[in-house]
This record gives sequence, structure tokens and C-alpha cells, in this order.
Amino acid sequence: MSVVGSLKALPLFQGFTEERLEQLVATFRPVSHEAGKTLFVPGDLATHFELLVKGEVAIEESQTTRFALRPVSPLGELGALTGIPRSTTATTTTDVELLSVPVGDLLGFFDQNAEIGFAFYKNLLEVVSDKVRRDRRRLGEMRENIIRTQKAMKQMRETVLAAQETEISKPLFETLDRLIENNRRANYRVSPTPAFASHVRLDNGKLARVLELSEGHLKVEGRTKDLTNDPSYWAGVLVMPAGEILVSGTVVREAGDGVVVKLDTLVEEFKARLDDYTTQLQLLDFVV
Repeated sequence: MSVVGSLKALPLFQGFTEERLEQLVATFRPVSHEAGKTLFVPGDLATHFELLVKGEVAIEESQTTRFALRPVSPLGELGALTGIPRSTTATTTTDVELLSVPVGDLLGFFDQNAEIGFAFYKNLLEVVSDKVRRDRRRLGEMRENIIRTQKAMKQMRETVLAAQETEISKPLFETLDRLIENNRRANYRVSPTPAFASHVRLDNGKLARVLELSEGHLKVEGRTKDLTNDPSYWAGVLVMPAGEILVSGTVVREAGDGVVVKLDTLVEEFKARLDDYTTQLQLLDFVV
């Protein structure tokens, strides 16, 4: 089957006539890679929209292969079309052939061919919506599993505490206690994306980029001396895409390129806004 014929079966190209697909494919150029080539890694920004037309590409996350791409299929299409940094690694497992077009050229083609562009964007919206629905369900299932695990560990801890003490009682109790603390929702951190960034406004009016955040912690770019003269107390304004909230806390350590702050308890209104923002960031992690 030809490339054009294969594309008609993909969700992104549903409803395209063969003539329109031929016009679109004509904007691409062939690119070849040998087996073992890393095409992108987490954090990379896509510059091209690519189609795999020959060979196989492994998509990996945290050094674990999630799935293998085979022809004909888009390669990292959401990252290319949204500008969101890659969240996975793509490596060729065989010699491959791609059809590639710079993102700017593709968008220019859609501007000049409105009928094709409209159909493509409509399909893209449906693909993203489907991914978001599935990822929201998966995120909900993950949260339920965390809650069940947390409850089970608490019951085990109480059982150990109530049982007759043995040599393993203390290390087992301490291990469960540590796991329960680490498993608290407040400890789960997400990293803002460039397209959905957040900052803290300091006393001097300057903005410092947020590197990671959670319900209970904030990691801000810079050094302790940039944030406060008193590490035991810091206060600022967290500036998010949907609004601002007041935050305060204690600097617990400098870590790499940033400062980790343990946040004080937020008022309910501010806590709800922060929850909304971190949830959207978690969904972006899945969508890309």
C-alpha cells in the first residue's frame, strides 16, 4: 500500500481525499536513519513533523519501552504541533525512513490551503481530546491505587504497633512510616512546561522561574540568597497562567539549579487553584 493510502487509515488524516493527501505528502522530504539512532529525548523541542514510513522506532519512558512504532505512523506528532517539550525517548530499532517537514513549513501550507488545514486541525483536536479523556481516567485510577496503598500501609503500621515486639518490629514500623510519608499527595511534584509556566514574584519585584511544585513544596530557580535573607521564613506570590496566589514557607535546601521550599498550609481558595494547575500539568505529561 502507498504512503497516501496508509495515511487515510490514521485518525489525523480522516476525511482527506486522496488528492488532498498527495498535496500534503508533497511538502515532506525523505530522511533516513540507521538502527540505534536516538531521534529525541525528554526536554527536546520538536522542529519537524515526521511520518515513519519504513522500519521501527521504540518509544521509551524512564528507560522502559512503552510501545514500538511501525509504518505508517506519525512520530511525536503532538510535541511537534503544540510546542510542548518531549516527555519520552525515541530510538530507532532498525534502519528507518521518515518523511519530514519543518513545522513552520507545514503550518504555512495549512495557511495557504485552508480546506486541508481545517480538516487536519479538526482531527488533531479529536485526537488530543481522546488522549485527555483516556489520561484523565488513567490518572484517576492511579490516584485510587495510591489511596488504597496508603490505607493498607497504615493498617499494616497499626498492626505492627499493636503486635508483640520482635527484632523486626522497629525497622518494619519505621519503613512503613517513611513510605506513608513519601506517598502523601503533597510530595508528588510536577514540572511546569514552557507553554504553561509559572513563576514566583519576589519582594524586589523580580520573577523567579518555578522548576517543580506540588501541594506541599516549591522548587524555584536560583539560590537561597536570591529568595530571602531568612531561610526560616519566605513569602512571595506564585504567578500561574490562570492567576496568582500568596505562598509562604521555609527553605529546606538548595538542590542543583534551584531552592526547595516547604510550603505553609494554604487557604482553601488558594489550595484549589494550585490543585487545578498541578492537575493540568500532570495531564500534559501524559498527553505529550
